Parts: sequence; structure tokens; C-alpha cells
Amino acid sequence: MRVDVIGHNFEVTEAIRAYAQTKTVKLTKFFDGLQQVTVRVSKVNHKADAEYDVELILDVEKHKDFVSHAKASDPYAGIDLVAEKGERQLRDFKEVLKQSKHVRGAGDGR
Repeated sequence: MRVDVIGHNFEVTEAIRAYAQTKTVKLTKFFDGLQQVTVRVSKVNHKADAEYDVELILDVEKHKDFVSHAKASDPYAGIDLVAEKGERQLRDFKEVLKQSKHVRGAGDGR
């Protein structure tokens, strides 16, 4: 699985890149059809009290991308928030797949 960490108006340090990769690689245990993860970190204010917008895009096989957003005063906190949201999206999607397989197989005589 490929993980891209992109900064907008913000320099992505190696520490932030490693943190984002560590957080997002764990998402594969919730859904194995995950192909690519993109984390975009944008700095909103250029002052000392800067705010960061973090976007997580999960590219999943045979489904449109899952996208989640978070705002935080720290890029690490924003990465934590979007990783949690992405995890919830993947869990819910996997549960829907399980339910649809059970429903499909129940009444068709198999």
C-alpha cells in the first residue's frame, strides 16, 4: 500500500511523514482492499497560533474513495483525528459488505 503525505503552505518534515505513515498503515487491518492513502496537511494561518486542516483520502478497491477532514492546532493531532475517522469509515464499510453477503446468500437457495 502506498502512503503519500502532502503539505500545502506547510513543510512536511520527516517526523510528520513517519507519524502519518505509522498511523495510516494500521488502517489495513480494518480493510485489506486499501490500495493507497493520501494525507494532506494544510496550514491555514501563518501566525504563531496557526491552525491545520488535515485531509485523509483512502483509495479502496471497487469503491469510491473515502475522505475525511479534521482541523487542529497541531498537525499531529489532526492526523490522529483523520486516522480515527478513516478507521470508522472502513469498519462501517466492511460491516455493510458482510451484511450484504449474508442477505444475498440467505434467500437465494444456496
